[in-house]
Amino acid sequence: MWHASSNAIREILKVTERPEVISFAGGLPAPSSFPVETINRIAGEILTEDGCRCLQYGTTEGYWPLRDAIANWVKVKGIETSPDQVLVLSGSQQGLDLMSKAFLDAGDRVIVEEPTYLAAIQIFRSYEAELIPVKGDEQGYDPEALEEALKEHRPKLIYLISTFHNPTGITYPVERRRKVAELAAKYDCYVIEDDPYGDLRYSGERVPALQTFDPERVVYLGSFSKIIAPGLRTGYAVVNNPEVRQKMVIGKQGADVHTSNLSQRIVQRFLAQGLLPGHIETICQDYKAKRDLMLAGLEEHFPAGAKWVKPDGGLFLWVALPEGISAIDVFPRAVEEKVAFVPGAYFFARGGGENTLRLNFSNASFEQLQTGCARLGKVLKEFLD
Repeated sequence: MWHASSNAIREILKVTERPEVISFAGGLPAPSSFPVETINRIAGEILTEDGCRCLQYGTTEGYWPLRDAIANWVKVKGIETSPDQVLVLSGSQQGLDLMSKAFLDAGDRVIVEEPTYLAAIQIFRSYEAELIPVKGDEQGYDPEALEEALKEHRPKLIYLISTFHNPTGITYPVERRRKVAELAAKYDCYVIEDDPYGDLRYSGERVPALQTFDPERVVYLGSFSKIIAPGLRTGYAVVNNPEVRQKMVIGKQGADVHTSNLSQRIVQRFLAQGLLPGHIETICQDYKAKRDLMLAGLEEHFPAGAKWVKPDGGLFLWVALPEGISAIDVFPRAVEEKVAFVPGAYFFARGGGENTLRLNFSNASFEQLQTGCARLGKVLKEFLD
């Protein structure tokens, strides 16, 4: 069975570390967005007031005041929950691992989007799950295709990124979310709703979380990595089903005991002081400008026949090249021109997508966005000549 080579991914990441290469490859937030001075102040306050306690072990479920703050924070997403139902994670990606550990045995099936988040593919495969990719459209899973896959394969889990998808940038509308929840209930499987990008909205109206349509069956994963700083390694799961929650807690206890106490308290105070909404607004202004600049660069420099969609938020643009061009073949030539991206084929669980690529616009500077688009466009035109 085809799968993305971990060696190939490592090689891409190595290339992006070279200072002369403009990288559109990673899913990194801009370092300039990190509230360094604020975190420094908050950390100082915490260590001065209660240093010994915040450096001690804590509970596996997480720091209670942070769980309470998260329960309030997710109300804007339409989620009604309580601190008891919030599990603090060492990054939201840990939630994928804990759900896999709780529910997957070798040979069990997981439905994934086609394409989908590369790390999710790797995590599910590490538990020897069989991945069932289901095609969709610009609104997410195609309901008929999803039901057919559920009926035929009887999976343990459905995985999706509901808002500003990685890699495609699409967002599930309300009716499509409701339909996914209905089908999961009909065929009795759990849904992992992965939402690390949902707060990064630049246009359009907020859509309620898929979890609102089935709070017991849908596990909602959120993150502070993209909206505060990834180095804090702080995310969360809203798990309303007590049986599922207990399994995840036991799994986390064995994995890392608990998320960093200091990081949890920093995030909690950031929320308690009302700093997050304004900080997100500032980030979104910057990323919107970068998104628009990259879109203009693609329009100016990319060859005729290349297609892309303007996302309402998130960190990525998804580009489809004319059939017959392999983005994997393009990559080495692009690196020679000192620009990098991720070939789209790596986001497909069972092959395909050779003519697609993912571009990140958040991490590069404005000047790098302009220069990088020109370099990449030049390379792509060579492959069409």
